[in-house]
Amino acid sequence: MTEIHCRIEGRAGRITLNRPKALNALTWDMCLEIEKALDLWADNPAVRLLIIDGLPSDRAFCAGGDLAEMYRTGAAGDYDYGRRFWTDEYRMNAKLFNFPKPVVTFLHGFVMGGGVGVGCHGSHRIVCDDSRISMPECQVGLVPDVGGSLLLARAPGRLGEYLGVTASRMGPGDAIHTGFADFYIPRDDWAGLIGALVESGDLERVDRAAKPVPASPLAEIQGQIDGFFAGETLRDIVNALTANDNEFAQGALKRISGKSPLSMACSVELIHRVRALDTIEGALEMEYRITSRSMEHGDFIEGIRALIIDKDNQPNFRHDSVAAVGMGAVSSMLRPLGADALALT
Repeated sequence: MTEIHCRIEGRAGRITLNRPKALNALTWDMCLEIEKALDLWADNPAVRLLIIDGLPSDRAFCAGGDLAEMYRTGAAGDYDYGRRFWTDEYRMNAKLFNFPKPVVTFLHGFVMGGGVGVGCHGSHRIVCDDSRISMPECQVGLVPDVGGSLLLARAPGRLGEYLGVTASRMGPGDAIHTGFADFYIPRDDWAGLIGALVESGDLERVDRAAKPVPASPLAEIQGQIDGFFAGETLRDIVNALTANDNEFAQGALKRISGKSPLSMACSVELIHRVRALDTIEGALEMEYRITSRSMEHGDFIEGIRALIIDKDNQPNFRHDSVAAVGMGAVSSMLRPLGADALALT
């Protein structure tokens, strides 16, 4: 088996991620293989549904994208590599979101960033006790992408803004409450369910296997999140948190600390714009405006260096505080790209 295994078994098209040493982080080739499978199976009558999973022994369904090559090329001044990678990845994300047949995803362990783009656009998204879903891009100087901004924009209240800037991890209850997942099924039951789906192609097997949804800690603090994260800008949010010394506000400020101020400011504006658009195509196009500029004009290269390459966790971001990020900087990252706009066809 290679890094990704795409095949037809019984009545199902199956995609299994297999990079355990890299927590199944997506490479460019893996994105292209997923797209190829989607194209082949969309009109194939032998395929009743699609199943996406990772090897059961792994610690992650997919912990994000493979950033090492992004850093190498970007640090050398080659910004086109990242733009071409994102173009292909986002096109795959859009095809997965719009796939004409049911897509059942099994989201165990870490599901982060690029993993959300593969696992959370399905029609039947299954989580278990060890599922930990998040959009941590602001930590590395990026913004929630791969269509994740649409999921954040559709989350109840202001949970999208909260999750986007704090990068908080969601367990199974939170993932279902926010709309990143649909069903809670204990992991011990997955092998039998996959076997039944492969044999029968019967989606009702998922409904019958589902168990009561665990409690959502985020739902319990929804009121506070909605109050503090209702501002029009990141600065509004931080000012509201700073003005209050309760446990929630101080905890949120701590989670925000150390992340790229520019990325967080862009993320808030991105989520607001995508909420108005409410389409996967609109979300990906808006995301690409930022990501395509993130190496040359943002904090992406420095964020990867500090977190992934040197691992010193001491990033020297372009802005030293939230207050230093003006709306002009945000608008510059989100302005239309003209002839260089994302092409999803």
